[in-house]
Amino acid sequence: MKKKLTIGDIAQQLNISKTTVSFVLNGKAREKHISEGLEKKILEHIEKVGYRPNQFAQGLRSGKTKIIGMMVEDISDPFFSTVARLIEESAYKKGYKIIYCSTENDTQKTKDLIQIYRTRQVDGYIIAPPPGIEKELNDLIDDNLPVVLFDRTVPEVDTNNVVVNNYEAAYDAIHHFIQNGYKNIAMVNLDSDQVQMLERQEGYIDALKRIKGKPIIKNILYHDNKENSIKEIQEFLSENRDKIDAVFFATNYIADNGLESIRNLNLHIPQDIGVIVFDDHNLYRLFTPPITAISQPVKEIAENVIHLMLSMLDDSYDSKEVRNIVLKSTLMIRNSSLARDKV
Repeated sequence: MKKKLTIGDIAQQLNISKTTVSFVLNGKAREKHISEGLEKKILEHIEKVGYRPNQFAQGLRSGKTKIIGMMVEDISDPFFSTVARLIEESAYKKGYKIIYCSTENDTQKTKDLIQIYRTRQVDGYIIAPPPGIEKELNDLIDDNLPVVLFDRTVPEVDTNNVVVNNYEAAYDAIHHFIQNGYKNIAMVNLDSDQVQMLERQEGYIDALKRIKGKPIIKNILYHDNKENSIKEIQEFLSENRDKIDAVFFATNYIADNGLESIRNLNLHIPQDIGVIVFDDHNLYRLFTPPITAISQPVKEIAENVIHLMLSMLDDSYDSKEVRNIVLKSTLMIRNSSLARDKV
């Protein structure tokens, strides 16, 4: 078996000290005034000989693993995957690696994943939290581990978070419907106690009050399979066919099933039913007709999340300082919500 290379071997091959190699591997070249030329020489040699540092051992020596754990609802979702990619890019420039996973909005799975990240001794946690993990989050904070929440808040947990104004975004979307002559507006939401979903529903209900409209809400189970979800939405739209002239889908994955349901019913958008989706997607621009959608500021979300995390990882960070950042979304108006007198 081929002998595993050590820092000592690298130092000997380059005729430099083990300490210098260690500083470069731990991202401290600038801090220790190691020249860029020498840093490049060490990194190129490490790549050439195939040396792989033991990150766990590095963490024990330095007190940091330079790894941030990230948990999202579903990494395949366009919103979460884009935010994760942008965070990963920014973190890498600062010497940090991101490891991420999908919680599937499952409380127990999230608790298990937090424990795995603890075992890996990640330096910080970026989490889109499902319900029911308040204790685990507070335990992390009590252990002085940096935690940044995004996409949704947890009222019982006092830590930095980055969200959009879900209430305002939903309210404005329904107001747009109303301005364009739609009066009987339904909402398809998740059957969930997640704060962001409740805020979207509250915005929908309050906007309807402007025209004394009656809420018509269908809740879909998050873990339901695609076929069941399509069937439920299809039945809902069919049963209320004469009662509704527009529908607001609370997430893009609900909308994907909803748009298929509309097609199955041979309904025409927007002639038979107007459509607005919370969370934009490139495909919505290419859809026939293009779909009006609420676009979340993913770049701003990612920038604020990683800025907060890196600030918390800085030794000079004041742990008493908690920031709640609320960003605005943009309603991308397209043909699926055309004024009723123009369709």
